[in-house]
Amino acid sequence: MDKFLIRGGKALRGKIAISGAKNSALPCLAAALLTPETVILHNVPYVKDLITQRRLLEDLGATVLTPELRTHKITASNIEIFEAPYELVKTMRASVLALGPLLARFGQAKVSLPGGCAIGTRPIDLHLKAFEKLGAVVSLEAGNVVARAPEGGLVGAEIYFEKVTVTGTENVMMAAVLAKGKTKIFNAAREPEIEDLAELLNKMGARIKGAGTETIEIEGVEGLNGAEHTIIPDRIETGTFIIAAAITNGEIEITGCRPDHLHAVIEKLRSAGVEIEELNQSTLLVKCSKNGLVAKDVTTEPHPLFPTDMQAQYMALMTQAEGVSIINETIFENRFMHASELIRMGANIQISGNKAIVRGKTNLAGAPVQASDLRASASLVLAGLCASGETLIDRVYHIDRGYENIVKKLSSVGAKIERITDSVATTA
Repeated sequence: MDKFLIRGGKALRGKIAISGAKNSALPCLAAALLTPETVILHNVPYVKDLITQRRLLEDLGATVLTPELRTHKITASNIEIFEAPYELVKTMRASVLALGPLLARFGQAKVSLPGGCAIGTRPIDLHLKAFEKLGAVVSLEAGNVVARAPEGGLVGAEIYFEKVTVTGTENVMMAAVLAKGKTKIFNAAREPEIEDLAELLNKMGARIKGAGTETIEIEGVEGLNGAEHTIIPDRIETGTFIIAAAITNGEIEITGCRPDHLHAVIEKLRSAGVEIEELNQSTLLVKCSKNGLVAKDVTTEPHPLFPTDMQAQYMALMTQAEGVSIINETIFENRFMHASELIRMGANIQISGNKAIVRGKTNLAGAPVQASDLRASASLVLAGLCASGETLIDRVYHIDRGYENIVKKLSSVGAKIERITDSVATTA
């Protein structure tokens, strides 16, 4: 099992380019199932979750070509299987995004019911209730969600989500584009990834208005065509590298990003003493204030507020800030599993329910630690970068799910980080 070995204490300096957004590429690949014509996607990140999504599409019968790095050409003209099996769903919950497209285009879909995960149960009942509103019959059979459209296909409806759900909004959008009549989604997720998916779907011939707001209106069409689309930059990767510059007291120019997708994160980090200059619409220059970091409270909320996917990285930063910060996690239960590993490195953190109290500044020291999920992995890498001595991070397959070439990118700005595979270290 691969590990990261980090020798900390070095200020990072240089340039880092941001990859495409994993959480946008996943639904965009799924959207290709809605048409028999070819969908071409650019800026697809080379990460484990996208490899799994590609395998799912191919297992269903689609052809996926990569004529050049980070470009996928998907043709779903010969779909004969309508099932996402447990082997794939258990490794990547976004496999459930196949439900909406398969149900809309073929009138049937079977997806293995996702179980719990390290950061909470994340049930898909909101997706299923919405499909039923569109006329589908949904049942649970031998651990699988089986959905069948009525004769004549899905019918538009008004759907209200009791709780904001990103994948639920995406799934219903994809189902509704081929439904008869109009669909309105209320309390829809507002993330940039929702807007990116809607842009692709509209290029394919869908009629979607309001993506990025709380209310999305979809006028169903009879069929969709092929399209070409470029995936937006990854805002969570951007936020992670902003913190990497600040936590090491370095200076990094971050290119190919979208600062407008990170307003809440940038505002919070600036208030905590991180200097973030927008050089242009896609470039940030980041360094730590000469006065150091100051503890600031944060509460995770749906977009456009502070994202839960930045909570673990922010906790690592707060260990280096003067004062006491309170971090409230309102999105997922069990998303403080990284705290115990940070404590092993010398952090002063107390957990009480969905609240973490971080007292800083503490001198972190390298130690053997274990990653529990994708963003927890990132927080441990950040802690290792500023800690004295050596940090050995186990289970880094989690970070491979969502960060493209993180070892190479960090090494390029001076980090002493190696990937150890079978006793062989590599910086690539």
